[in-house]
Amino acid sequence: MSEHLSLDQKYHTLLGTIAQAGRSGGAAIAFSGGVDSSLLCYAAHEALGDKAIAVTIVSPMLPQSELLCASRVAAQIGITHILVQEDEIDAEVAENPVNRCYFCKKLEFGAVVRTAEEHGIHTVFDGSNLDDQGDYRPGLTALSELGIVSPLREARLQKNDIRELARRYQLAVWDKPAYACLASRIPYGEKIDTGKLARIERSEDALRALGFRQFRVRSHGDLARIEVSPEERPRFFDEALLDRISQTLKSFGFVYVAFELEGYCMGSLNRLISAGSGA
Repeated sequence: MSEHLSLDQKYHTLLGTIAQAGRSGGAAIAFSGGVDSSLLCYAAHEALGDKAIAVTIVSPMLPQSELLCASRVAAQIGITHILVQEDEIDAEVAENPVNRCYFCKKLEFGAVVRTAEEHGIHTVFDGSNLDDQGDYRPGLTALSELGIVSPLREARLQKNDIRELARRYQLAVWDKPAYACLASRIPYGEKIDTGKLARIERSEDALRALGFRQFRVRSHGDLARIEVSPEERPRFFDEALLDRISQTLKSFGFVYVAFELEGYCMGSLNRLISAGSGA
């Protein structure tokens, strides 16, 4: 059982899993710049050296801030970092069905697989960890179908383990808040387009500039619903700040700006699925 393994034992298992999976020509890591894939890149670079590469899909779903973060971390690790430009939103993804993540992951990881093969690599890793099995994640099915290997999960590493290891190895993102693609801000059934994604990105950049750390701007048509971590909620009890945020987000095209009283909750839009409402 994972709870009986020390952190050193888990990391040793991770290195062994990576070395075994990449023994026949190296491995490509689907790299988002988050703490999970960053630790995976670090470990793969340690285990495989130059036979490990990091691949980032640059699409309208990925904000510029995340791309810059990924580039900085790759440079810190010293791993070869390849950017793959995907400018269009696939039609099935744009329709935003409840299994949108399946279609999106199938396309994005398909692009990572092709890029890896162009570099003579036939093994692709993703940063899924043991905790990812608890939420609604149709994208994991796509990874399984594509034969993607999840070394963090195989090594029984949980999110807290990963953060501690990233801190130990001085990765700049060790305490970076959890992140998901911009499409996750739009309720299922509401069509996704580049204009909506850009509006969300600008809104979240504005909150980040104000010093907020864990937050989402959920887009419900003309309404922006702001979620911040529970401990950051007291900052909103300030009339001047409320006016500033409202005016800023409205300048980006939202008509209404609302505040989620209970604060940030990962995957809050998935409640519609568990409630049996379909989209």
